[in-house]
Amino acid sequence: MAHLRSRRRLGLAVPLALSLTASLGFLPAAASAAPLGEPSVQAADATALAYVVNTRPDHRTIESVKKAIAAADGTVVTSYDKIGVIVVHSANPDFAKVMRKVRGVESAGATRTTPLTAAGTTDEGPVQLLTKKQATKTARVSDAAADSEPLEADQWDLRAIGADKAAKINPGSSNVTVAVIDTGVDDTHPDLAPNFSASQSANCVGGVPDTSAGAWRPYNPTEDYHGTHVAGEIAAARNGIGVAGVAPGVKVAGIKVSDPKNGLFYPENVVCAFVFAADHGVEITNNSYYVDPWLYNCMDDPDQKAIVDAVNRAQLYAQKKGTLNLASAGNSNHDMDADSIVDDTSPDDSTPVNRTIDPHTCFDVPTQLPGVVTVSATGVKNEKSYYSSYGYGVVDIAAPGGDRKFQIPTDTPSQNGRILSTMPNGEYGWLQGTSMASPHASGVAALLKSKYPKATPAMLQALLKAQADNPGCPESYDQDGDGKQDAVCESGKRFNGFYGFGVVDALDAVD
Repeated sequence: MAHLRSRRRLGLAVPLALSLTASLGFLPAAASAAPLGEPSVQAADATALAYVVNTRPDHRTIESVKKAIAAADGTVVTSYDKIGVIVVHSANPDFAKVMRKVRGVESAGATRTTPLTAAGTTDEGPVQLLTKKQATKTARVSDAAADSEPLEADQWDLRAIGADKAAKINPGSSNVTVAVIDTGVDDTHPDLAPNFSASQSANCVGGVPDTSAGAWRPYNPTEDYHGTHVAGEIAAARNGIGVAGVAPGVKVAGIKVSDPKNGLFYPENVVCAFVFAADHGVEITNNSYYVDPWLYNCMDDPDQKAIVDAVNRAQLYAQKKGTLNLASAGNSNHDMDADSIVDDTSPDDSTPVNRTIDPHTCFDVPTQLPGVVTVSATGVKNEKSYYSSYGYGVVDIAAPGGDRKFQIPTDTPSQNGRILSTMPNGEYGWLQGTSMASPHASGVAALLKSKYPKATPAMLQALLKAQADNPGCPESYDQDGDGKQDAVCESGKRFNGFYGFGVVDALDAVD
């Protein structure tokens, strides 16, 4: 799917975090005081758009704004009173313009560029399923290693960060949950069922959580496999079946946010997911996607500013409740600290236009939001994957995401440079991307939370950076050998643009 991090994602320097918070006028104290509103779901008009209206988070303001919404021909879908975010449907083309003039409204904008009934199918790229012949070959090799899962011989990524050794010391605590905000998780998979937390899972599509049994599962297992793959990388159980996760003793939850018609991750869905995770005691969220329809949301555009505002309020709320959020850096090989970037993919729910953006004022959401840990991808040689975005002061840490072109393992049965993990319907398959890097880092974060249960999100982020191993900038990054640098790594004393503070190390995390 176009928005998933098997396609692209990054982090955030402190000055940007401060300016973001200041410019959007967040009020942390008030945001934690108001009650969460009751959802009121209405059928969408054929010409309606979805909107987020962001207000001061106090009861009087919210009630006044709701009256103004009705007067402007809007219908409230749900109101997250704790953070002052109201999700609205309206067929009024001037709805956002009208709402921006209402007293108490801090930002308002459309969360998509086409009506709610628009549909389309996209694909993030083909998955490579594990064949029975490959599985048999891998199992023979795995059998020769003590305490190894049947397919672990093909999991070069676990060995690259010492996760196989870490599991023997501390596989993680069942008191720690990582929520996979994604396309849904197939909790019936035998490698996921032992560690799945149904009570912390939901379907957040539309902005309202549905916690009915199985609501968190993929719509179409053959297409919506992304979340299941990510979940296995984090917490596939060491149960003598298939693969192992980085933290095989922790719990994993699924919060589905992908639209059933076009697979996109709209802002209201993601707002719902962060709030739901926070309110249900989730310690860590993994975010291997960017919020659609804009690859970068520019603060000089009122609609895009409202998207940044709404999602940022939600993820900050989660942080204040004790949740650490990690996100993938993206697969465009973009330098996120460059003076400018050409974005020719947005909006991805209608007709994309070519635009040149400044990544210091146009943000990839949620990865560039304050406090979110940004993860770049590496391959089996411990080098930046060819597709991975990067950026000095933007990327926080790196983790295995795979590289099928330039970093191919020679000591694994399948010699596949991608990441092997769980797939719906009890299958296994290889994927690559920063989508795969972020869950490896989330797994290490879960191990750290298991070791230090009282650690706050800020402390966990510091611990993640402290245990990382920094390979330093390469002397040359000419992956295809054409004599030109494919990316330029800027380096400081403690961190650099390719790996941030370094590649995560699961063994160091539990030692």
